[in-house]
Amino acid sequence: MVRHLILFASFAFVLVSGCAPGVTDSTPLTDYQDLVSLFREWRAFERPPLKDGAPDYTSGTFKERGPGFKKLQAKLLSIDTSGWPVAQRVHWHIVWAEMNGYDFNHRVLQPWVRDPAFYKSVWTDRSDVPAHEGPTHHATTELWTYSFPLSAAERTRLVGDLGVIPPLNAQAKTNLTGNAKDLWITGIRDIRSQTDDLRALLEQPGIKGDDELSNAIQTAIASTNDFVSWLETEAKTKTGPSGIGKENYTWYIQNVHLVPLTWEDEVMLLKRELSRAWASLKLEEHRNRKLPPLVSAETPEAYHALAEASAQSLMRFLEEEAIVTVKPYFEPALREHLGQFVPKEKRHFFWIGAHYDPRPLYSHFYHWFELARMDQEPHASEIRRGPLLYNIFDSRNEGMATAVEELFMQAGLYDDNPRVREIVYILIAQRAARGLGSLYAHANEMTMEEAGGIHSEYTPRGWMKTEKELRIFEQHLYLRQQGYGTSYITGKHLVEQALAEYARLQEAQNQPFRLHRFFDQLNAIDNIPISLGNWQLTGMEGEVRGIRAN
Repeated sequence: MVRHLILFASFAFVLVSGCAPGVTDSTPLTDYQDLVSLFREWRAFERPPLKDGAPDYTSGTFKERGPGFKKLQAKLLSIDTSGWPVAQRVHWHIVWAEMNGYDFNHRVLQPWVRDPAFYKSVWTDRSDVPAHEGPTHHATTELWTYSFPLSAAERTRLVGDLGVIPPLNAQAKTNLTGNAKDLWITGIRDIRSQTDDLRALLEQPGIKGDDELSNAIQTAIASTNDFVSWLETEAKTKTGPSGIGKENYTWYIQNVHLVPLTWEDEVMLLKRELSRAWASLKLEEHRNRKLPPLVSAETPEAYHALAEASAQSLMRFLEEEAIVTVKPYFEPALREHLGQFVPKEKRHFFWIGAHYDPRPLYSHFYHWFELARMDQEPHASEIRRGPLLYNIFDSRNEGMATAVEELFMQAGLYDDNPRVREIVYILIAQRAARGLGSLYAHANEMTMEEAGGIHSEYTPRGWMKTEKELRIFEQHLYLRQQGYGTSYITGKHLVEQALAEYARLQEAQNQPFRLHRFFDQLNAIDNIPISLGNWQLTGMEGEVRGIRAN
């Protein structure tokens, strides 16, 4: 299947038998600080050099840097981790996975060649996971990090950020030689939206009177518009598939995201969850048939009252029912994202449910608890302190956020209104359907539009048919970032598996099971692949060893 492609795993046991190819010292590295030093060296290397002021993704530069990467790779594989505590061995695997991600991007994914959306520079909002979803270049303009009017230092930073856009767009015209039709055509939307964001920037306080900054914005707008025109012309010639194929998909999710599944396993799991969600929804509807239906908020005042009551209900539940240790930053983090009233005709999938009862969505906003923890209680280890590269965190962050929707429900969050349980199963069905579509798109058995058809048709109550923008956004993201579309359900599965193994060990040791201890310990382990989190939580290495041994 994919065994012959697993480059890194074939070297895995060099760790204990000697040095990797290219390492001249006959004595293996054994000190944990060697790994920390290598991590710093690796992260510095991973950022490309500059070309005309923009990150250099040209083929010649990748070729020149190849030997340097091989040396880093060999150095990592020469480190002998035997005798290290589990937490430190987990760190080795994080670096290993990141290096695998770099290798895969260079060999297969090549977003700088195949994916116009890779060159999107302007981001107006912080992601709800540790880094932006999907491949992004290394010099993005993060407008959400600025406060207007700008200080002198922030003004200088913004001028510098914007100055990257014209040379990067010019470079993109040389780099983008791929033939991935769906990625190309849909990616134009991302670049076109950048013009709107830049124009909105011109209206921020303090911009209009600043000629240098206004000119920098106008130059970025002109460059972006020219890039869009070029993309539209080139799009007419694109005819090829956008998926990476089953074998590459399996290699990637196992060796980069450390998900112990294959493409075929994920298809089976998502089909199972889709069927389970539909069946459970219908059973809930039957059980609740004598209860009054949910009523949606139809005015701003009604939504505000509903959001307030729901936020209080969730926070009270988490604390009073000892679900997780509620930190002081939890509620402020949630309250920043309670949302606003949306007219019925403009609601997309998630806000349809939220206008009936936003607690299922607010449960998913566990995301914001985790980002607040990163900000206010950064992990002691620099290896896992910040966002892992290449969206390696997805099974943990998206999986946890999806898992708690149902876990909180089963623990009693909706005992006051059982009909809300129906929304939870609709959410699960939607995530299973969209992930299943993305799997077929990556196998090149469906186009992105056809994958979106599964996404739409298998979501209950027609909630994915109200508007198409969300469906396009999600399927495009999942085609760009393999494994992300399935991570909500596969990560949920892995979180539930970790919970089961943790509970079994507690029982075997005659220890009482305490749900908050499970969540607290997993939170302390932080935003790393759930397979690694499970290993550190339970001491059970089997899943990770299985990936390495393939």
